[in-house]
Amino acid sequence: MRRLYLFLLLLSTAPRVFGQALGEITGEIRDASGGAVVGANITLIAPATGATRSTSSNDAGVFRFPALLPASYNLKVEMPGFRTAARSGIELQVQQIVRADFTLQVGEITQVVDVSGVAGLLNTEDSTVGTVVENRRIVELPLNGRNFLQLVSLTPNVSFGFSTAGTVESRQGGLRSQQNISIAGQRTAFNRFTLDGIENTDVNFLTYIFLPSIDALQEFKVQSGVFPAEFGRATGQVNVSTKSGTNQLHGALFEFIRNDKLDAKNYAFTQNRPRKDPFKLNQYGATVGGPVWLPKLVDGRNRLFFLSNFEGVRDRKQRQGIFNVPTSGMRDGDFSRNSNPIYDPATRISQGGIVTASPFPN
Repeated sequence: MRRLYLFLLLLSTAPRVFGQALGEITGEIRDASGGAVVGANITLIAPATGATRSTSSNDAGVFRFPALLPASYNLKVEMPGFRTAARSGIELQVQQIVRADFTLQVGEITQVVDVSGVAGLLNTEDSTVGTVVENRRIVELPLNGRNFLQLVSLTPNVSFGFSTAGTVESRQGGLRSQQNISIAGQRTAFNRFTLDGIENTDVNFLTYIFLPSIDALQEFKVQSGVFPAEFGRATGQVNVSTKSGTNQLHGALFEFIRNDKLDAKNYAFTQNRPRKDPFKLNQYGATVGGPVWLPKLVDGRNRLFFLSNFEGVRDRKQRQGIFNVPTSGMRDGDFSRNSNPIYDPATRISQGGIVTASPFPN
């Protein structure tokens, strides 16, 4: 039991390591005359987890909170001689820098000016061009096979789903060969995939390695342009961020079914309509997340969280085909009515580079 407690304590003190999935909130603190407010106390609060971070404005009145998980945040600015300023509902997305400026009004610190704000539509903090597909669209939009990469086609200047040239498709295996993505007109081999900032790119075919369940995703971002230094290579980036647990226990069960008994009949040009291809597909699983809690040992609220996700797939199907079969005459050895005669190789003659032969008689 003591070892378990030490292990959980180590987990609670270990930072959650991300890379390109992290974002940042920055801004300036100024007074009514436009002068910089130095030494203002800024507090950042994540309502979902109760986590807080604090910093102070520098000599230019600037503050910044780097390395933040994508989530919704609240900011509070306090300075003696000024009213407390607060802003709630700041949505931070994958690899985004949100600017939140404050203008303090003279007054008592107990007086609060609360502003509900959202991130600006124009990104002025870096030169990266990208589009975020948030959790609501990932979960609610119809996806054949529950593959979130189909949603990259929602972003501007992206082509998705075209065929693979050569023998690459047969060598990749699975569905990966069907996830061809062209970002900003580049080749499909010029993309890089990351999962929570960790490399998720197959070095052989430059497609993804692991495809997470959509119920475990927070959001993802398709990026192009001039990247920050943490992006090592490739002209297109697909940056995926997974969910984390919160102070509230949440869970979901799901199953998606496809069955040939629910499908329409095959269309055919003959009176004898062929029967439907046998097809049964079941995708099922569960997601649960919340604070880590062990009676009399660990209360993870505001500190330690978990998220668990499972998804299973059962795919059973058969293919039916229509083929030409030998006629009754062919079965008896009579090929005289065959549109492709059988030639006698002993009669082959080459004239001017053209080879001719005579068919077997009768």
